Amino acid sequence: MLNVHLVPHTHDDVGWLKTVDQYFYGDRNDIQHAGVQYILDSVVDQLLKNPDRRFIYVETAFFYRWWKQQTDDMQNTVKQLVNEGRLEFVNGGWCMSDEATTHYSAVIDQMTMGLRFLNDTFGHCGRPRVAWHIDPFGHAREHASMFAQMGYDGFFFGRLDYQDRNRRMVAREQEMLWRASESLTPPMADLFTGILPNGYNPPEGFCWDQSCDDPPIRDDPDLEDYNVDDVVTRFLHIAHGQALVYKTNHIIMTMGSDFQYENANLWYKNLDKLIRYVNQMQSNGSEVNVLYSTPSCYLQELHRVNLTWPLKGDDFFPYADSAHDFWTGYFTSRPALKRYERISNSYLQTCKQLEVLGGPISRKGPFGAGDSETLKKAMAVAQHHDAVSGTEKQHVANDYARKLANGWAHCQVLVSNTLSSLSGSSAPRVYCEHLNISVCPLTETSKKFSVNVYNPLARPVSWPVRLPVNGTAYSISDAKGKAVDSQVGLLSFIVTLRDFLSSLFCVCLSRYNASDGNNSESIQMSGAYIFRPNTSTPFIISKTNSVVQEVRQWFSPWVSQVVRLYTDSRALELEWTVGPVPIGDDLGKEVISRLDSSINSSGVFYTDSNGREVLQRRKDYRPTWNLRQSEPIAGNYYPINSRAYIKDDKDQLTVVTDRSQGGGSIQDGSLEIMLHRRLLYDDVRGVGEPLNETSDIYPEGLVVRGRHLLSLSPPAMAADTHRPLAQEVVLQPLITFTDGELHPSTRLEFSGLQAVLPPAVHLLTVSQWDQDTVLLRLEHQYQASESKEHSQPVTVNLQKLFSTLDMLGVSEMNLSANQWKDEMTRLDWKAESGTHHTGVTNQLCLLSPLGCVKTADLL
Repeated sequence: MLNVHLVPHTHDDVGWLKTVDQYFYGDRNDIQHAGVQYILDSVVDQLLKNPDRRFIYVETAFFYRWWKQQTDDMQNTVKQLVNEGRLEFVNGGWCMSDEATTHYSAVIDQMTMGLRFLNDTFGHCGRPRVAWHIDPFGHAREHASMFAQMGYDGFFFGRLDYQDRNRRMVAREQEMLWRASESLTPPMADLFTGILPNGYNPPEGFCWDQSCDDPPIRDDPDLEDYNVDDVVTRFLHIAHGQALVYKTNHIIMTMGSDFQYENANLWYKNLDKLIRYVNQMQSNGSEVNVLYSTPSCYLQELHRVNLTWPLKGDDFFPYADSAHDFWTGYFTSRPALKRYERISNSYLQTCKQLEVLGGPISRKGPFGAGDSETLKKAMAVAQHHDAVSGTEKQHVANDYARKLANGWAHCQVLVSNTLSSLSGSSAPRVYCEHLNISVCPLTETSKKFSVNVYNPLARPVSWPVRLPVNGTAYSISDAKGKAVDSQVGLLSFIVTLRDFLSSLFCVCLSRYNASDGNNSESIQMSGAYIFRPNTSTPFIISKTNSVVQEVRQWFSPWVSQVVRLYTDSRALELEWTVGPVPIGDDLGKEVISRLDSSINSSGVFYTDSNGREVLQRRKDYRPTWNLRQSEPIAGNYYPINSRAYIKDDKDQLTVVTDRSQGGGSIQDGSLEIMLHRRLLYDDVRGVGEPLNETSDIYPEGLVVRGRHLLSLSPPAMAADTHRPLAQEVVLQPLITFTDGELHPSTRLEFSGLQAVLPPAVHLLTVSQWDQDTVLLRLEHQYQASESKEHSQPVTVNLQKLFSTLDMLGVSEMNLSANQWKDEMTRLDWKAESGTHHTGVTNQLCLLSPLGCVKTADLL
């Protein structure tokens, strides 16, 4: 039999055209008719009417809200549906995260939050077994690696490059084994991966939602327009056609789409009929069997077939849905929001650490009640594939930023309480959140103030601190009273850097004019999703060949740059300011920074995957199919989450970014990174408005400031520089201030660690789990063979790790903290040989990737 697995589902964006709240309540239906609370009400009601029916749900952020509003009776009813497998959670993170512009630490956090709620609420039966990323616009290898380490059996998605899909359909390779790490020993990061047949929509002609126009099944032969025979014939034709491009006698059909099932009766009434009438044809010799199913049931059947599957070792970037439509613009879209999300992640990690170090007083102390939960939820929502990606409407982007700001406010109270407790000083803490534009009222008006710097990394760092002050009569001393070197004007000092190899290279700020769709090749415009310049040659705004201590460069009224080289620094800092991007000529513009060097890169460059492992990229090339390149710029852009580099035998030029951006190596020896985009047309991918950001402060257009750190070193030594440098930018020190003289009894130094961690080990998570347990994640941060010194296994003594915690025991869990590690079991899959990139797989040692650490009194 050909078994057709019908999967009823809804895809509920955690913000996109409407805000999260508007989607949940069904508000602003003038923008889009969608109300998630009604979907869940209706689905549960319909599941109870037929025990054969199934439904899957994905976004825990929405389900959590709905669950809190239910009566005890309804909660018990839903638990029974979950226990019976009729309501199944898939993916289960707080949201369905973007895969190009998210950092792995934030993805792990949002997955942990969603999965913990499901674990606490439903137990084992509520634990998702399948990762489900049906809508993100390209897929990252690191995401697959994380899903495997979280215990998932499989991964399904809907979007991939149209050329890749065509080849896979012919070869029947739409299901594969993704070997998602070059460093972890198989099958630790192996993940069965399937490409869904219709994106995530139903087959054509079989959509029975209130938002659809397909005719219902009319099955009374005495009434007009009886159509059962036609429906069955069309369905059998589609099923047989789909079976030709998949490998087994099991195929899957997604029966649902965006915000569908608000009136679930429409869907289920017709699906019941479809199953009944198609299966009745078996008595006439049909070999098609249709059933209600779920992704995990479908996956189980694929596993039972016991076939071998093709291996994949690269990723699914960039994504194009036709020859001139590359979804590479969103790698940079809304650069200010991308930066705010990144520093919010840094602040959240600091907040969680200080909550542990401060104990109960951190949450209720001298400055009031503080919490980390508000920022956790805001950050989790921000990982959504229409949030940090920059592909939402403007009012929704504003709402994401508002939620983050509210989370900051709650964490600031917690941080103040902890710092007060640790220092013994009750002086109010001041937070200067506008230092990026040289604004801090306290430092500009106070004659004496203290600067408190908290380092969230588990090793010493040197960090430049620049403060706006009034006058030049300032002296600075450290905690021991020793004078600190500084420059006064804009007060600058170092809170201990090392060696930068000086070399001349060209830093060019340039721009592409965006396509308006008015050309002979294609009508596609640049927009929030899609990058399509109207020429392959950028227009140069400026360039410089100088490497000096500090130079300020004004290239035009809307583009400037500051180049800084700190004493004994490992890196050159480029601080760029772009905007308002002029549009008086009726042309959208996409501004880039291009680094030209003499490095012989031979068409090859390297980018990170979600901030963790690094992948090789080649110009006009894809590892798994013969590319027909139709967009020489946009088709060679890749996501850069934290760093990218080019190299030859002698030199490696690395760029560390302060947010997710898009970039490529269009010419040998060159790296270009897109900084800012201002566009005048919608790219017709659903958002319905151009990416033309303005605000009350910047009515003429958004001004964005950021920085790149440039490192030049021999390739063999480069990883030892850019890995820790990238971590310093992702987890930057928290700076707070107190006004006036310090009390003599104030404690000026504190460390939460007994000793510095080895360079290869990164302290990823320290977070309060419950009253007497702490969630701890340590990771080996180097890839296999990346560093001669640091890619080796490392041992860490957890008992001697923290200075204020008494460790009573450690229980190791999986990466997402919803299973004990020794109880985690995953399906084994057979891989075809000779179809993947080989690499050293046993040199990366994940040291207690997750542990619940029991603690005694914290302070």
